[in-house]
Amino acid sequence: QVQLVETGGGLVQAGDSLRLSCAASGRTFSSLAMGWFRQVPGKEERDCVSAISVSGSRTYYAESVKGRFTISRDNAKNTVYLQMNNLKIEDTAVYYCAAEPGYASESLWRLVRTYDYWGQGTQVTVSS
Repeated sequence: QVQLVETGGGLVQAGDSLRLSCAASGRTFSSLAMGWFRQVPGKEERDCVSAISVSGSRTYYAESVKGRFTISRDNAKNTVYLQMNNLKIEDTAVYYCAAEPGYASESLWRLVRTYDYWGQGTQVTVSS
């Protein structure tokens, strides 16, 4: 089992920055590929924002956040981060951290079904 706890969400203005953190426990963090998803209220689907490989050498970004968001991980701290810059109103959502045991190919990172473990989510609200 893996426990994931997200922190760092909040209410900010458009153009501001936030850094989300996701602390993992229960399994060797360095064996997990990690993803960040977001879900807009009223929408059933969670969309993948970004993902990072076990080593951190490979990353994925949704087109909507490329150039603004940066994913990183610190295996010594069992934590994955999502640095979000130049936030837009449309970035408002609940952000979820997810983990999978490092078996999935990169082409599957953007899919919800790839991930076995999920955090409880953290709200990010961007106002004008």
